[in-house]
Amino acid sequence: MRELPLPDVDEPDHRSPLRYLTWVARRQVRPLTGGMLLGVVWMVSQALMPAVIGQAIDDGVMDKDASALVAWSGVLLLLGIMQAVSGIMRHRFAVFNWLAAAYRTVQVVNRQVTRLGGTLLKRLTTGEVVSVGVADVSHIGGAMDILARGSGAVVSIVVVAVILLATSPPLGLIVVVGVPVILALAAPLLRPFHRRQHRQRELAGELNTRATDIVAGLRVLRGIGGEQVFGTRYREESQRVRGAGVEVARAESMLAGAEVLLPGLLIALVTWIGAGFAVKGTITPGELVAFYGYAVFLIQPMRTIGEAADRITKAHVAAGRVVRILAMRPELANAGTRVPPAGAELIDVESGLVVRPGLFTAVAAADPAEARALADRLGRYAEGPVTYGGIPLAEIADVRRRVLVAVNEDTLFSGPFRDALLSPSSDEADLGPALYAACAEDLVDTVGLDAHVAEAGREFSGGQQQRLRLARALLADPDVLVLVEPTSAVDAHTEARIAERLGKARYGPRTGDAATAGTDRATVVCTSSPLVLDQADHVAYVRGGVVVAEGTHRELLRNRPDYAAAVTRGQDR
Repeated sequence: MRELPLPDVDEPDHRSPLRYLTWVARRQVRPLTGGMLLGVVWMVSQALMPAVIGQAIDDGVMDKDASALVAWSGVLLLLGIMQAVSGIMRHRFAVFNWLAAAYRTVQVVNRQVTRLGGTLLKRLTTGEVVSVGVADVSHIGGAMDILARGSGAVVSIVVVAVILLATSPPLGLIVVVGVPVILALAAPLLRPFHRRQHRQRELAGELNTRATDIVAGLRVLRGIGGEQVFGTRYREESQRVRGAGVEVARAESMLAGAEVLLPGLLIALVTWIGAGFAVKGTITPGELVAFYGYAVFLIQPMRTIGEAADRITKAHVAAGRVVRILAMRPELANAGTRVPPAGAELIDVESGLVVRPGLFTAVAAADPAEARALADRLGRYAEGPVTYGGIPLAEIADVRRRVLVAVNEDTLFSGPFRDALLSPSSDEADLGPALYAACAEDLVDTVGLDAHVAEAGREFSGGQQQRLRLARALLADPDVLVLVEPTSAVDAHTEARIAERLGKARYGPRTGDAATAGTDRATVVCTSSPLVLDQADHVAYVRGGVVVAEGTHRELLRNRPDYAAAVTRGQDR
């Protein structure tokens, strides 16, 4: 299948689930067409076998003609070879179509998730996204897979009906009329199946969200004794998912039963009437055997049509979830093209904060939420009047690369330790200094750079994770680095070392003079830690969302009692 590579992903049609499935099918029209043609050859070759067997009985056995028997046996052998070869190739195409549709959906969803950024978490839960990546892509692939066999089933039923009409019009009419009747009788079973399946998907997504929340906060839950409470809630939601799954299975079993019962009734009717015609001499013994073979053969294409209805229904539900994600738009688009001048200042007009290059700036806020909101505006995760070198931040190109906001909710990705810290633009030579500045050398010495980091770095404590996040942020080396409470989970001794090393890691030896700092990089730390504030070149005190005082930490302690109360928590200095 090397001649059918997966093409590049273009913009999907997300106006409806059906349009999305059509878009997927168009992206792989060649392998789909090849699979459908092979599916037709595969099933039609089976459909012709009863006719060949009937002719062999009439011409060879009944007429005692050995040469005719050998000739028809040869035709039967050729049909068998054709069925085997086309069946193998059809299966290869079916697997390719399944994988192509599934991974194409993974591509477009991942691209959309990257485009949405922080908007995604505000619109969808983690469990819903997990459900798309685990189950829905499989159902969409299954719809592309069934098209090959489904096409063969439809064509083979038509071929059988034509043969029966030519041989015995009454039997042919029974098949021609019976097949649509069976499909019409099975159609009402699809609606409850569709509805129950949609409900089960929603509950499974909610359960996945609950599971990820519990895993992420397991240490906290154990610390406050909430593990049993959340465990009980998880069991209750799990039972609801189980109940919904039972309802889906009940509807599916009724559909599967109809797939056997209704074609079976048609087979019994065709066989009964055909036997009567044979007794009367209307048809030959060979034709009776052929009719019985057709009656048995029809079970397979009829069940295939029922399976196709099931898979397409599941794919429609899955495509609806995918379309929901694709239809979302980022709250803040990053389409700027302007480049700030060297040594530009980042200014938040709303609060009055000026972030000057070459300075280690600390932001202390009376309310921590105000500091977080300020950091979101500086990184353009929230809308606000922010300028960079006099240019509105919305017009700046590559904002995420120029301004990095690191928070404690950032995730450590699984994989080799080295890859968990280094970004594509990072230099491994800078790994040692960054780990030193974040006081994380002991972690590397303990596990090694080639060790595997588990999902979300769960083998590390909260303080260890925080130090690793800080090292990763330093390695990214952005023009403006914004850190939000980077030392809140470490002990006082480690916090003092980090505070002392942070400025040196960004600018070299601390001078406190922007003119001699020798760098265009700026660093902002939103913190209430006196140890970090004391090492900052410049401290801005935010109250009511506005910078009300600026200076060094010690100057503000002497001149602003409200600042002193906020950062010392009322303790004697």
